Amino acid sequence: MEGIPILEGKYPVTMDIWPIEIKEFNRIYPFYENLKAGRFTTTKCKKCGHVAYPPRVICPECYSDELEYIDLPLTGKVITFVEQARGVPLGFEAPLVHAWIDLGEKSPVKRLLTRIIKCPAGTLKEGDTVRFTVFPVPAHLLDVKREVKSIERVFFGFEQVNRPDVAPKP
Repeated sequence: MEGIPILEGKYPVTMDIWPIEIKEFNRIYPFYENLKAGRFTTTKCKKCGHVAYPPRVICPECYSDELEYIDLPLTGKVITFVEQARGVPLGFEAPLVHAWIDLGEKSPVKRLLTRIIKCPAGTLKEGDTVRFTVFPVPAHLLDVKREVKSIERVFFGFEQVNRPDVAPKP
C-alpha cells in the first residue's frame, strides 16, 4: 500500500491528504491529468521562461498567468533520505521514506523532495537510481454542477530501480 488511508475498512474523507484533481476544484488539474497519462510535469512561464516546481497558476518571477506544462525527467539519483519507522501517520505503512533526489544537469528542476514508495527498510542508499511512478489514491464522490461524480485520483512517488524485494526478470 502506498499510503491509501484505511480505518476499519472505511476511507476517512475528512482526513484526506490527496488533492481533488478536477478542473472545478483545482487550478493545476492539468498536472494530475498528466500524471494519469504517466507524465511528470511542471509549469514554465511563456513570457520569461521561468520553470517552477511544484506547478503554479502564476509565474513567481513575472506574475504572468501564461504558463505551459513541460515534462520532467522520470529518473533521478538519491542525494540523501530519511526512513520513518515509528510515528508513521495514519494510513501509511512503515517505513515511510522521503528523499532529496537529483534529476540531472539537463533538468529544468534540479532537485526535489519526494516520497520513495515500495522501499523495504534499510535498502535505499545515497546514489541509488530511482524512477517516477504513479499510484491510485481513493476516489472521491463529489457534487459537481448538481451531478454526483466519482472522481478517480492518482498521485506520484519514486521507487528504486533495482529493488531488492523484486527478483530480476530472466
